[in-house]
Amino acid sequence: MVRIISYKTREREDGTPFYLLVVQGGIEMVKSKTTEQYYATAKKAMVSTTFDEDTCKGLIGSEFPGKISKVTTEPYQYTIKDTGEVITLEHRYIYLPEGVEAEEEKAAVELEQTLM
Repeated sequence: MVRIISYKTREREDGTPFYLLVVQGGIEMVKSKTTEQYYATAKKAMVSTTFDEDTCKGLIGSEFPGKISKVTTEPYQYTIKDTGEVITLEHRYIYLPEGVEAEEEKAAVELEQTLM
């Protein structure tokens, strides 16, 4: 299960807005490479919608089947907002509906990249 925790507004090439839902998976315990202590985290992803802003606001808190999956991508630059540090990443997190198999993940990433 994933939960809608927020939404974001983006702009199409023609200047009209569209909305993305921010979805979050369940809590996971991860061991820090630095301190070797465990901490709680949750993966997040964005999902494109055809909804208007009011609908997106109303959906916050809703849950639906699926998972957030880490998939390998071509390397890209990412700036950490808090520090300004630029790092290179080779993965993304995407939403996958329940029942989607691993081999479909790569196709989903490729499709999502063409939409962003």
